[in-house]
Amino acid sequence: MRFDGDLAEIRFGAGLSPLLPPPASAAEMLERLQGPDEAAERFPVSGFATAAAGAGTFQKLRRQRNRLAGKSGYEAADKAFKDFRRAQNQARIGWHGQRLLRHIHTRDGFRERLVLFWADHFTAQGKTPALRVLAAPYAESVIRPHVSGRFEDLLIAAVTSPLMLHYLDQFRSAGEGSRAAKRAKRLEGLNENLAREVLELHTLGVGGPYSQTDVRQLAELFTGLSISREKGFVFRPGMAEPGAETVLGKTYGGGKPQLQQVLSALRDLARHPATARHIAWKLAVHFVSDTPDAALVDYLADRYQASGGGLMAVYEALLGHNAAWAPELRNVKPPFDFVASACRALAVPAERIDALKPRQLNRLLLAPLTPMGQAWEFSSGPDGWAEEDAAWITPQALAARLRWAMAAPRRLAQGLPDPRDFADAALGGYANERVQFAARAAETQTEGIGLILSSPAFQRR
Repeated sequence: MRFDGDLAEIRFGAGLSPLLPPPASAAEMLERLQGPDEAAERFPVSGFATAAAGAGTFQKLRRQRNRLAGKSGYEAADKAFKDFRRAQNQARIGWHGQRLLRHIHTRDGFRERLVLFWADHFTAQGKTPALRVLAAPYAESVIRPHVSGRFEDLLIAAVTSPLMLHYLDQFRSAGEGSRAAKRAKRLEGLNENLAREVLELHTLGVGGPYSQTDVRQLAELFTGLSISREKGFVFRPGMAEPGAETVLGKTYGGGKPQLQQVLSALRDLARHPATARHIAWKLAVHFVSDTPDAALVDYLADRYQASGGGLMAVYEALLGHNAAWAPELRNVKPPFDFVASACRALAVPAERIDALKPRQLNRLLLAPLTPMGQAWEFSSGPDGWAEEDAAWITPQALAARLRWAMAAPRRLAQGLPDPRDFADAALGGYANERVQFAARAAETQTEGIGLILSSPAFQRR
């Protein structure tokens, strides 16, 4: 394998920058990934526990307002609630800006890409107004600390996250024979959502070696996984289905319901050969091609199994395989990645993003993602965003990208660069003749920058 720094930053990182040199080797990329998380320290995002406490305040203020409807004190309570709701929305927009700044200024683009990949793999969203701001804190506290560890630890962190338990209605699930079910007639009973997604999306994959019986047995095993407003994740034995459950031929529990038996099942699923292949295929599709080389998938799956699900070993295999370095830029950048890499190529200063008011930041850098096809942090389901290029290449989405590329750069950069210089800064050795011609022929700097950002070369990685 011959290492290509420009391709490494385009395909596996956050995109080229005129201020930051591309990595010199795959070893450097892996070393940075295992080192200090400098971008997170420089551009902080709220942790999940802190943000979730804000959700509790949201609910409290809303209840106070509702209790005072038609009574003295309602106007003050209504104002307090609306002010807090506005502050929460502004915080979400601010976290979006911080995550963009990480992509713009990081020397560790591979880490940022992996956080996006795993947060999408373990999609979890707030379904109520109080929880709709929690996606960034979820990625910060649940996903980011585990991207260079073991897959089973990442799986457990995601599955036991309060946001995941709420998103897939697991916190309502009670065993039909549980103590809680016998005491309360209003319980909704067994919910299979989390069990099904763990098997189908998170571990074994669609078409994996499991049956509906395995789904139900795992759902029964998961009963007891719940949420407390004060503690976050809790295990409630009183909601757990008594007795043993058998998943993929292995029996768990049988005595007093305990969290440990759930964690044992998750670790076994993480180490399953079908999980190794599913994760290998997803990584190859995301980073290399919609139709990845079979030898690459096999190699990644083998390294996954040999390492017991050690993610660093899988990443090393990915960066070390010839098929991952095909020179043709193939995968289309999703909207967030497109905007982030454009800002990185423009070297947008942190001070410029920080100076934007929430409304301006939303209008320039968050709201435009929706017409591009990515309502940020709100995918259509637990399977996350589509990986297929066709999902992003539609007339409406391409038109939205073009509008943004023509209008946003002059509002973000401190003076637009010469388009000819920008072509080199944005694409390096991948600035093909069409890109260079557009840079030379553009009548204005604004037009030239827009044409380069809209080019197929910049849209792909």
